[in-house]
Amino acid sequence: MKTTRRTVLGLLAGAAAVAGVPSYWIYRMKTYAGPPSDHFDGTHFFDPDGVPPKSLGDVLRWQFGSGRQRQAWPEWVPSPHADTPPPRVTGDKVRLSFVGHASWLIQTAGLNILVDPVWSDRASPLGFAGPKRHNDPGVAFDALPPIDIVLVSHGHYDHLDVATLSKLAAKFSPRVITPLGNDLTMREADNAIKAEAFDWHDRVELGSGVAVTLVPTRHWSARGLFDRNKALWASFVMETSAGKVYIVCDSGYGEGKHFRRVAEAHGPLRLAILPIGAYEPRWFMKDQHMNPQDAVKALADCGAQQALAHHNGTFQLTDEAIDAPVIALGVALDEAKIPRERFVAPKPGQVFEI
Repeated sequence: MKTTRRTVLGLLAGAAAVAGVPSYWIYRMKTYAGPPSDHFDGTHFFDPDGVPPKSLGDVLRWQFGSGRQRQAWPEWVPSPHADTPPPRVTGDKVRLSFVGHASWLIQTAGLNILVDPVWSDRASPLGFAGPKRHNDPGVAFDALPPIDIVLVSHGHYDHLDVATLSKLAAKFSPRVITPLGNDLTMREADNAIKAEAFDWHDRVELGSGVAVTLVPTRHWSARGLFDRNKALWASFVMETSAGKVYIVCDSGYGEGKHFRRVAEAHGPLRLAILPIGAYEPRWFMKDQHMNPQDAVKALADCGAQQALAHHNGTFQLTDEAIDAPVIALGVALDEAKIPRERFVAPKPGQVFEI
């Protein structure tokens, strides 16, 4: 294939969602400033039990190195499902609608909560290049009920989509709960976004007896070449009347410490939402993204009664085939002697209730 400037931009934009490299231009965002802690050195955040993100040289080696085996995805893979959520869900029930990739609508106790909402056509800083959708959101934007709360886990483009957040702010004006520093990205893009930033282990009351705690996760964050780890990343533990829901939007596995600590501090867990996609090649991805085998170990570590899989099948961020994560999940569950119905991989538009 002839290498053109547009091709190079597209490949680098593809790396942006998972590697924080938007393109060839120099981009710098406003970054967090605050007192040092056990995971912030005064300039950069870090995971005491993690590893630093890959270098730009590693990104280029992955994108342009010889021997790369990137599997082609079909141009369009529509989901057979589409959800029209009710205006509210009350009582001792949680209704979860899978929007796609890492985006969820969670309805409980009269609250409507979105997780990492991305309705844009591309998970990219570029409108013309980078990972594009391979299926429609499982809930059309115009079909959304009134949104009260938005949870945004970190700053990578497939999770923090300012275009979607701006549309939500204009239509619903929800509270946006996010780790430290990501609020600056949001307000810099649109001051109408009502972002509230919190640290690891902060517990935030959402109303109606629902609360969420930001917990450490094995990942990192960036949106440009010069802001790596200058904003924090997190997973969420949501307290509901139906039990606690552990929401992991992006994470490597490592030695499993993060998942066991959540079980110790927040268990028992009724449900875990765990990523299973964007994991090849392993030499590059293993420290930031779990593969299905890792996700099955994470389920065992956190001890959740039930798990739902996500982070697969919508945006091609990495090199595995579109159906590889779901196939590998089934194999890993069988090998671990865990019933397949305990860890389900929904398609966009499917609904799960507890």
